[in-house]
Amino acid sequence: MIYTSSIESVTAENLDGFFVGWLNRPSPQTHLELLKNSDEIILAIDEHSGKVAGFITALTDRTLSAYIPFLEVLPAFQGQGVGKELVRRMLERLSDLYAVDLLCDPELQPFYTGLGMRQAHGMMIRKYERQAGNE
Repeated sequence: MIYTSSIESVTAENLDGFFVGWLNRPSPQTHLELLKNSDEIILAIDEHSGKVAGFITALTDRTLSAYIPFLEVLPAFQGQGVGKELVRRMLERLSDLYAVDLLCDPELQPFYTGLGMRQAHGMMIRKYERQAGNE
């Protein structure tokens, strides 16, 4: 697996298959725009196919805080440590900040606890009709 923060050679075709289980999945083109517009990204690239196998993004003020909105690993690559490595690399990149936050479903909390994060309470708004983006 190759880990990179460059999307220079990534095309929408390299991003097919993500957002499994989403009611309104973003298209690969919207996914590419999501990556381009994020403050920080790390991609896991399968060295055999050149396809993106996983990604993580962060939004940050680069002063005190960051928020990790997305961590996704294609089903074929899950259980191989790709997600853990993506989170580890992103937390290292954000290590000088006071706060790094994310929201996740309760069943995913042990995964993040194992990577040094603590459980917290939060609030959110979700507009599922907008889940696919501006397509």
